[in-house]
Formats: sequence, structure tokens, C-alpha cells
Amino acid sequence: MAFVSCQTQTKKEIKTTEVSFKKEGELSIYQGDSLKIGNIDIEIADNEYERQTGLMYRTSMEQNQGMLFIFEDEQPRSFYMKNTSIPLDILFIDSNNTIINTIENAAPLSEESLRSQGAAQYVLELNAGMIQMWKLQSGDRIEFTQK
Repeated sequence: MAFVSCQTQTKKEIKTTEVSFKKEGELSIYQGDSLKIGNIDIEIADNEYERQTGLMYRTSMEQNQGMLFIFEDEQPRSFYMKNTSIPLDILFIDSNNTIINTIENAAPLSEESLRSQGAAQYVLELNAGMIQMWKLQSGDRIEFTQK
């Protein structure tokens, strides 16, 4: 006796959807107290899920865009690039909106810990090269508005 199946097996195709940028505010960067050196649109990560996901699973970001991570408190922060395929510049910012340190050209997909050099309440991720282009450094400031 032979058993024959009429059912054909089909493989399910798994589709991934590109996460697109959602403008949720604007951010300006200042050298000293008044010299504006840059302006970008920002997406805001202000809850646990958004902060953990960040820019993961995205393949690009426009030059004038960034992601601002907002935390409830100010403390040392550590980021990594796992599942992030865009090379990024990272700015650690204190509760007074002052840049405390920067990391240039964070390597995509790296699990290396990238740390603030002090207590930070905000972290700004930009396309790699923006720190150099704007000549950003510790002591520069940000101001941002949320929609």
C-alpha cells in the first residue's frame, strides 16, 4: 500500500518593511551661545521600545535628519550599533543641552559599547561625517522642539 499526498509544500516568503523616518521635531546645534552651525529634522525616541530599537533595521537616513534619544534622567549612557547598518556619528548631551562628548563614524553592526564620558540625558545620532562637517565638539549646544 502506498500513501500519496496531493498537498504541495510552498515556502513562505518573509518580507521586511523598511522603517521610514518620521519627523517629530527640529533640532539646532550652536557653537558657543549664539552661532548656529546646523539644523536638522529629528525623530524622537522617548520610550523604552523606541530607545532600544533606535535606527536599527534602516538602510539610510537623509543628510538633514537624525534621531534624538530622550531619557528621564541624566546618567552615563552606553550605545551599540547592533542591527544598525547606517554608519553614525553619536553625540552625548547633558541636561543643560551641552554636548559632553562625541563618537565619530560608529561602525555599522558592531556590538562594541560606545560610552558617554559623563552623565547624559540626551543622545543624538546623525549620519557619519556630520561631526566633521560641522566641526562639532564638547561644549557645543543643542536646542530642539517637539511637534
